[in-house]
Amino acid sequence: MTPNGPPPPSGRSSPRRALDAAGDALRFFTRLPVPSAWSTPQPERIFDGVAAAAPLAGAVAGAVAGEALGAGLALGLPALPAAAFAVIAGVALTGALHQDALADVADGFGGGATRKRKLEIMRDSSVGAYGVSALTLALGARITLVAALAERLGEEGALLALIAAAALSRPLALLPALLLKPARADGAGRAARPRAASVAVGCGLGALAALLLAGVGAGLAAAAAAAVAALGVTALSRAQIRGYTGDVCGAATEVAEIAALVALVAAAAG
Repeated sequence: MTPNGPPPPSGRSSPRRALDAAGDALRFFTRLPVPSAWSTPQPERIFDGVAAAAPLAGAVAGAVAGEALGAGLALGLPALPAAAFAVIAGVALTGALHQDALADVADGFGGGATRKRKLEIMRDSSVGAYGVSALTLALGARITLVAALAERLGEEGALLALIAAAALSRPLALLPALLLKPARADGAGRAARPRAASVAVGCGLGALAALLLAGVGAGLAAAAAAAVAALGVTALSRAQIRGYTGDVCGAATEVAEIAALVALVAAAAG
């Protein structure tokens, strides 16, 4: 990701650096019109801010989805179609960034016989059978899980759960970049190399948000499920292409958020 506009001057205060990080994270994870002045002055360190402020971007995405769910329920829709509107709102806000990544990863890992071929398929803009299947299953899972949250927790509880799951999953997008080497010498993912401390801050803030919003038990379960899912995608990427790409980072986010939703639905049944 390249920030819009010229880089702002350096030597900023801590509050201004936090604002820059928030702007970078919102610009990276959403399609919101973020002022170009909110940008890290050192492009090589931009993903440190993205990683640390990722839970904020996730919380915004979760809140938009939750409000869409509430609007659907207020109109008298059953939980399932209201959940579909919530998922549509979330996908629209993020520009289907993570869904596109998941489809590319599924096509590459499923359809390529060699490492080179897998990377070629992942770079191809067309979507194959593996990608369509993964995308369909992921969206279907999201809709049914959101509907289950609405039925078990009500409108307000589902809103908080959606914010928690999204806040948890966004910093985990940088986990493959932290644990693996770039799979390509010229790929966009090569720039996404945050420091471990920045990823730890983002993951810690995401977990804290989940604990506060979903409760200790459900929050811990969701955090654990999201982390295991992201680590699973990372391990799979290591086995398949001996590294990571930007698509792998996006797929890790998508799978982590679905895993968090699964844990939250299961906790709501207890």
